[in-house]
Amino acid sequence: MAQEGSLEAPTRHPIPWQDDGFYDPAALDAELRRVFDICHGCRRCFNLCDSFPRLFDLIDESKTGELDAVDSADFKPVVDACTLCDMCFMTKCPYVPPHEFNLDFPHLMLRYRAVEAKAGAIPWTARQLTETDRNGKLAAPVAGLANWATGRGNRLTRAALQRVAGVHHDAELPKFHGKTMMARSRADTPAVDPSAPAFGRKALLYATCFMNYNNPEAGTLAHAILAKNGVDATVVYPACCGMPQLEQGELDRVADKARKIAASLRPQVDAGRDVIALVPSCALMLKFEWPLLLPDDDNVRALAAATRDFSEYVVDIAKHEGLAPGLQPLPGRVALHIACHARAQNMGQKGADMLRLIPEADLAVVERCSGHGGSWGIMKENFDVAMKVGRPVARRALESDSPFIASECPLAADHIRQGVERLAESENAVPPRAYTPIELLAMAYDLMPAPAVAATPEA
Repeated sequence: MAQEGSLEAPTRHPIPWQDDGFYDPAALDAELRRVFDICHGCRRCFNLCDSFPRLFDLIDESKTGELDAVDSADFKPVVDACTLCDMCFMTKCPYVPPHEFNLDFPHLMLRYRAVEAKAGAIPWTARQLTETDRNGKLAAPVAGLANWATGRGNRLTRAALQRVAGVHHDAELPKFHGKTMMARSRADTPAVDPSAPAFGRKALLYATCFMNYNNPEAGTLAHAILAKNGVDATVVYPACCGMPQLEQGELDRVADKARKIAASLRPQVDAGRDVIALVPSCALMLKFEWPLLLPDDDNVRALAAATRDFSEYVVDIAKHEGLAPGLQPLPGRVALHIACHARAQNMGQKGADMLRLIPEADLAVVERCSGHGGSWGIMKENFDVAMKVGRPVARRALESDSPFIASECPLAADHIRQGVERLAESENAVPPRAYTPIELLAMAYDLMPAPAVAATPEA
């Protein structure tokens, strides 16, 4: 029998989303009450996100101060506050499997949302925001107009967007580009350096929806870094990994994406190519979430085994062959946020390890949830909570006096910078933009220019 707080690695069970009982409201309610009662007696997760304070306040303010006096209809705000960051499962909960209590709080919240999705209870506007492929394709031809309309300073359009779609008027939103990462890779493929120590490696660079549509420059820089290090990488993007749909509980759609993408990439995986994901959330999907949804799909298993996060892959090159020469120091300290979905991959702080390969690297590493949570954090009802959860990260970034704010998650990077804006007493204390570790490594390789002025900002 596993003991509370044991040193055994947590294990996750396959998600039985194809079983009818998974969607039974009575069975779901019984499991919610079982888990919530255990959480109520433990409370180790009180400071991770807003789900747990909401749950504990709900119980404490009931007539009996116990769960039996709480109406099941009042559980929804607890579920809605979960960002599926996985940190309670990975870092806090003493009752995760193999413990006999068998707690997996994030996947229980996922089940609740799956039941909602099955019942058609997910709002239409929320579903439209998660259609990243469609939205990216529609926005690309009018990228300038789309970015003007979604800019934080546009009071007219952002007020309308809040009324119509529920997106908070002050939330930083991703930008769109007229030329996707896929298009750029076809037009200009970087030459592979045959003199690099890692020459001979072959990989697929999975663009991800964010890098393909919203930050193709960073994706192109990742391609250039790999080529400089001798890696023959081919950019691929069959479709979005389905993380946005996972957040909404649309598990059938996620599974369908997993089947199709894994099957399409299988021949190249069998040919020995590694698969490199450019965003930690997408790497997590390919490595862990897809196999839990489709444990018997051989294509999914093969893809999961071949997949690496970008920083994980670069660190592996450094460890086994050595990086290509040419790295130069960055002109300042980096406040680096370790993304929750990178931590959930259970691979260590690979983003920090990668940046420490840069000579004279000066890092202030922050390992705490940024509060953004994908599409969750931009919504009107969540944005203030997202900023509150991320405030300790923003405060640490501000106190580090770093000219560079970076996160492995590009959405989190902008969210943290926005948090720094709110805390800073002077505009000079706020770096003009946020970065990903990919961009900083590219800067060290002189593949992108360093900021003209990168002196330590005034606190």
